[in-house]
Amino acid sequence: MSKWYPKSGRVIFHVDMNSFYASVEMAFNPELKGKPLAIAGNPEERRGIVVTSSYEARKFGVKTTMPVGEAKRLCPDLLVMRPTFERYRTASKEIFKILADVTDLVQPVSIDEGYLDITGCEAQGSPLKIADKIQTRIKEELDLPCSIGIAPNKFLAKMASDMKKPMGITVLRKRDLSKQLWILPIEEMYGVGEKTAEKLKKVKIYTIGDLAHHSTFELKQLLGINGERLQDRANGIDERPVDPEAVHEFKSIGTSTTLAQDTTDDIEVRRIFRQLANKVETRMRNKGVVAKNIQITIRYHDRKTITRSKQQLDFLETGDDLFQVSMQLFDEHWNQTPVRLLGITAQDLAEKSEVTQQLDIFSFEQYASKEKLYKVMENLTEKYGEDTFRSLKNNQEAKVTTSFQKDFLDDYKK
Repeated sequence: MSKWYPKSGRVIFHVDMNSFYASVEMAFNPELKGKPLAIAGNPEERRGIVVTSSYEARKFGVKTTMPVGEAKRLCPDLLVMRPTFERYRTASKEIFKILADVTDLVQPVSIDEGYLDITGCEAQGSPLKIADKIQTRIKEELDLPCSIGIAPNKFLAKMASDMKKPMGITVLRKRDLSKQLWILPIEEMYGVGEKTAEKLKKVKIYTIGDLAHHSTFELKQLLGINGERLQDRANGIDERPVDPEAVHEFKSIGTSTTLAQDTTDDIEVRRIFRQLANKVETRMRNKGVVAKNIQITIRYHDRKTITRSKQQLDFLETGDDLFQVSMQLFDEHWNQTPVRLLGITAQDLAEKSEVTQQLDIFSFEQYASKEKLYKVMENLTEKYGEDTFRSLKNNQEAKVTTSFQKDFLDDYKK
């Protein structure tokens, strides 16, 4: 068994549920099995957005964030259902109970995926045997398919779990990088988004192998410290541990300002919150993080200070979202007396590259519809400066956000 459990290395699993929402619906209603199925918030409207789809639907080209109308044109027999999130959350908790039976070193990263460190599990058999047991238990007990990547670190395990779906088990060793990893297109690398891929292609980096062997100096010039980090990953270097306590971490980015004079003016308060939200957004973007919890600080004319926070269903990253949540909190908790200081703090942070967007019934269409707009704004801001959209942002009114439920990872902490 020693060849599987090296003294100086680790054995990491990445367990990734296959077409999770659709698979849960099929387990709940077996009559849906084998049929093309899509989950969408407004199935009655052709402009509704697909949250996820079954593999039978994907064969026709149905994809996440695709309008329902387009999906039905590609697949005329497509069945479209609304999400049932409580059902998904229940299934997720049962999945993580099964993983916890293998090892205490389990790190959930979203409702349908997580890492395990099985380095100390030699008595349970080879990694392949353990992976097969996990996959079999989840399938037999919950009727849900999953894929598992096995590797010496988290990045390679994540890449491995994507290599064979559904119901795949893939081993990715460092000695196999040239045959299994380096041949993949650069846009298939975990942590490389569309914008980064475009930049890399401009310097003739088309595959993960090209990235692995490119000039480190040029990559740092092109992408900053992230260029060197991505190159390390492409070469199979990733020292991050599987951290069960990661769901308990509450790092934060915040800013506050003392007003020139105490005020009860709603317009002035909104203007201040807009400025604060934009500042926090910039700092989050520079650090490459997103936030799951937003806190505001209110200090009154008599120096009494309160803080109020709200946990979000989805990770937030835009100034618009920060502003909306902050204004909702302020409207709910302001005691109508003059305000001296206001602040916004983004908490429960995670690296953007590590986060899987879990689209919910209230936010997924808004998120999908604005994604291209955000990219255009970001590109123009980089070209013309931070003031490009200031007047637009300052004039927008706050919108009340709706949270379908408490976040899964927040529940997992309890």
